[in-house]
Amino acid sequence: MKKFILAIGLALGLQQAAMAGFAEGATAYNNKNYAAALKEISPLAKAGNPDAQHLLGLMYYMGRGVTQDYKQALEWHRKAALQGKADAQYVVGAMYYTGNAVIQDHKQAVTWFRKAAEQGHPDAQQALGLMYRYHMAGMPQDNVIAYMLWNLAAANGSMNAAEQRSAVVKSMTPEQIEEGQALSASWKPNTPLPKQSRTGGG
Repeated sequence: MKKFILAIGLALGLQQAAMAGFAEGATAYNNKNYAAALKEISPLAKAGNPDAQHLLGLMYYMGRGVTQDYKQALEWHRKAALQGKADAQYVVGAMYYTGNAVIQDHKQAVTWFRKAAEQGHPDAQQALGLMYRYHMAGMPQDNVIAYMLWNLAAANGSMNAAEQRSAVVKSMTPEQIEEGQALSASWKPNTPLPKQSRTGGG
């Protein structure tokens, strides 16, 4: 099950930020000029820019331009996550899930995955779906919620979620599929995700 968590590579996609300097830092990072990226990103991260904090966290996580340091990675990601940066929330969730640089805590992992998933983060939706499907991390077993989450993640380009959705459908009733479809259709980003379904507990 760890492979779905450590798809942190998928969280590397960087969105353009309005703040001056971040675009240059992100471009330098994407061009593998990590020294230049660090020079641009560090002051922005220290000034509280969540995009810069997330990127600096990734640099520490991957050991790019800095010595690899998971504790620093977690610290910078947590700063960005607390400001609502979904990519950072996903990484913090993954680090709690695997116990990387922090005491393993599945409740914390679920909390952070849910925050990111509720913003429409496909990797977080995929991870949360697995927890519902396989009754992991203290989540109730609920195929309908898993289906809903994978439906949303697949719509946002997650191939893993599309595969998981195809697999779970085989063990669902028509009523459960219908509920999963209805939940997906009615959910809007930045609103709470349902914690259980009407028909899917099992």
